[in-house]
Amino acid sequence: MKQKQHDFTEGNIFKQLIVFSGPLMAANLLQTSYQFIDSLWVGNLLGANALGAVAVSGTIIFTVLSFVIGMNNAVLAILSQQKGMKNEEGLRRYLNAFVVILSAIAIGLGIIGFVLAKPFLQLLGTPESMMEEAAVYLQINFLGILFLFGYNFISTVLRALGDSKTPMRFVMIAVGLNIVLDPLFISGFGWGVEGAAYATVLSQGFSFLYGITYTISRELAPFTMPSLPAWEEVKLILHLGIPSGLQMAVISAGSAAIMSVVTIHGASVVAGFSAAQRLDSILMLPAHALSTAVSSMAGQNIGIQNWKRVQQIAKYGVLYNFSIMFLIGVVVLLFARYGIQLFIREEAAVEFGKTYLQIIALCYPFLGINFILNGIVRAAGAMYPVLILNIISFWVLRYPLTFLCSSLFGENGIAIGMGASFIISSGVAFLYFRFGGWRKKELFSAEG
Repeated sequence: MKQKQHDFTEGNIFKQLIVFSGPLMAANLLQTSYQFIDSLWVGNLLGANALGAVAVSGTIIFTVLSFVIGMNNAVLAILSQQKGMKNEEGLRRYLNAFVVILSAIAIGLGIIGFVLAKPFLQLLGTPESMMEEAAVYLQINFLGILFLFGYNFISTVLRALGDSKTPMRFVMIAVGLNIVLDPLFISGFGWGVEGAAYATVLSQGFSFLYGITYTISRELAPFTMPSLPAWEEVKLILHLGIPSGLQMAVISAGSAAIMSVVTIHGASVVAGFSAAQRLDSILMLPAHALSTAVSSMAGQNIGIQNWKRVQQIAKYGVLYNFSIMFLIGVVVLLFARYGIQLFIREEAAVEFGKTYLQIIALCYPFLGINFILNGIVRAAGAMYPVLILNIISFWVLRYPLTFLCSSLFGENGIAIGMGASFIISSGVAFLYFRFGGWRKKELFSAEG
């Protein structure tokens, strides 16, 4: 049976938001578990040195994945607008252009990454004892990078067309296979770290092949045999994709800068902060999912210039985000210690992690507002303004405020500075959303 695709240009917005965002939240949770599963099996079956090798390589893989996510924001903006305009020919042409461009990028990155795996690891200061295992793990992942691009791309295409349930199935397949193949390849076949890498690549590869077969056979998206795209299509994709990819680089670099402030306060604070960040990555999944949902919904309406409905999507998105993230914040206030103890037991580290989460808990809704409003602005194709907003958020607000507050209030100032930056940056995002020129962005004006 053909999976339903939502037409977000009509109907009950709040109901659509709830129904569409639910599978997105589940898929994000499954995606987050992917590296966690690898680390769990490697750590328990092969020990700390192998776990360190996977973790270091994972940093580089995450950087590549961040670029993929950035490019997929361009996919979402362009295809959702074409869907809203009900332009089947435009959908077909831009889908073909994305397939050609992303395939070329994936193949190029795969070759570069395979050849330069060791130099990349040396730049990160990888210990010599981990180098061989880390290099092998990284090279195998780079060989399979087309699968990483592929199954993320298909999922984004379907979400742009209003289908969030089918992509969740693809992620479930990849994660389920990884759970089975990891111990089999690592321990059963005795392949060690190489086995973990092969398990990841094969899981993603099977999910990609299943996804493309399923999508084409059910006619869920107008895929065609790849052909050379027109220069106008390539230019628009790169115009949106490059700044969108840079947004993720800004976020990654900003996170590293925050860690440089944390390390000043010693090992216990670093351990507690690291545990809190692992929880953060899970706690913020609803806000990330809502950002993708409102971006798809707004994109379809931007395509037909229905600005009143875009405004309503923003309003319901912010209210829904605030409700969910406030409830999460209350739960964190009550159970922060137990959450931190899932990862660490050293009392000083647990105490810092608990206090950090309790201070920052009720600031989560404000960070979610950033995600919602920026998601709608991205749907219009205004990628450079969102890049600037991210630079302001991380480099003008979050890093300086965290550094300043930690200098004034000690280790607890880290959470105070972070929380303050969430609140202020949500105000900046709102001001741009309300008064900025993103509504004037016209992606397809040249096409008449």
